[in-house]
Amino acid sequence: MLRYSKYHAMLKKVLFKFGVLLRNPSLENYLLFLKESDHWTEEKLVDYQINKCKEFLEFAYKYSPFYKEIFDKNGFKPAEFCDLKQLNRLPAISKEELIKYNQEIQSNYQFKKLFVASTSGTSGQLLRFLKNEEWDSHTRAAIFRGYTWYNVKPWDRNGYLWGYNIDPKAARKIKLLDWLQNRFRLYTYKSKEIENFARKLKGAKYLHGYSSVIYEVAKLVNKSGLKIPHNLKMIKGTSEKVYDSYQEEVKKAFGLKMLIEYGASESGLIGFECPQGSIHIAMENVIIEEEDGEILVTNLLSRSFPIIRYKLGDSIKLADSEFKCSCGRSHAVILDIHGRLGEKIIGKTREFPSVLLNIFFKGITKNHGILLNYQLRQNFKGLVDIDIEQEEHGNGPILEKELKNYFKDDIEFTIRYGQHLHKMDGKLKNFITTLKD
Repeated sequence: MLRYSKYHAMLKKVLFKFGVLLRNPSLENYLLFLKESDHWTEEKLVDYQINKCKEFLEFAYKYSPFYKEIFDKNGFKPAEFCDLKQLNRLPAISKEELIKYNQEIQSNYQFKKLFVASTSGTSGQLLRFLKNEEWDSHTRAAIFRGYTWYNVKPWDRNGYLWGYNIDPKAARKIKLLDWLQNRFRLYTYKSKEIENFARKLKGAKYLHGYSSVIYEVAKLVNKSGLKIPHNLKMIKGTSEKVYDSYQEEVKKAFGLKMLIEYGASESGLIGFECPQGSIHIAMENVIIEEEDGEILVTNLLSRSFPIIRYKLGDSIKLADSEFKCSCGRSHAVILDIHGRLGEKIIGKTREFPSVLLNIFFKGITKNHGILLNYQLRQNFKGLVDIDIEQEEHGNGPILEKELKNYFKDDIEFTIRYGQHLHKMDGKLKNFITTLKD
């Protein structure tokens, strides 16, 4: 059995290496570079960013009709770029603009290899674009560098939770792809399926997927009383915010906290959480700005479809320049990802950005020690329904008082406790509205 296990692990490594050679030929060398730059000083990282950004901006000016026009219109000369602060001379760009000017933004350079990419469309805006091989490969390399912080290899056995009930016909193809990548997943969320999935974790090194789905599965594992011995080294939540309220159930079920991988298809990897709990920015790949609390991303890899000062739509908080993580890395740190901007809660006389919800519930935790999972729905102006996953347990008066202090009389809230929030059909939305601005 031991010999079979070693043979199987070797086979998966060979398959992974072969797949990388075919799809992502530049990945291995870039990963070696990232392992070296992982120990660079802040000064060296910033110098690298300036040089790479200058090259990238010059490329965008030469090959992207959209950015040539933007640069000329703003009197911006890429050849004179020598300071990251010079980026703020350029206007920020929204997802709507990426969609509207898609063809003009796309580079007319003849790349050797391109991939068709798209965003998830959960915001109601589906973006399609072409991604050059280096962009795809170097983003993956940055993720795999994060894996090394937990002594995890990308070809290790892994469990995958992505939140969809997959069509049986499509499932056959996906199962083949999963086998090639040494991973297994849930196709339905029935108790027996979850039990089988949990048992498979015995041979896995990491678990990853939608953070809300990992949390839901952890709850079901704990509720069933399953005690499965496993060798997990890493649990990674991606594509959604990882809430503090998830961690207790995840730790109880799997013995580890859920770490954060932060990024998006169009932005690439932005940050990866280290074992000491800091979300380190992949400074070799992206330049991050914080403007009025909103993140702006410049993706230094995105030559085929330049992403420059992109308004990703999240509210973040960056650590100041004096912050030093105990892990020893000098890469800049994101202290908190508050959540999505854009949608608004409509009061009787005022409007509130929906990102305030996360800030509000964080305050409930900080000031009263109460962890709550929530979902708000608004169908009428000034009226909001709040579903709380946890039972009331005497916390109702505290929540009602804080809501009153925060929103005054501008919004009337109806609160229901002990509610099931997740439909297990995709990402979990914490605010759902049918009202238009």
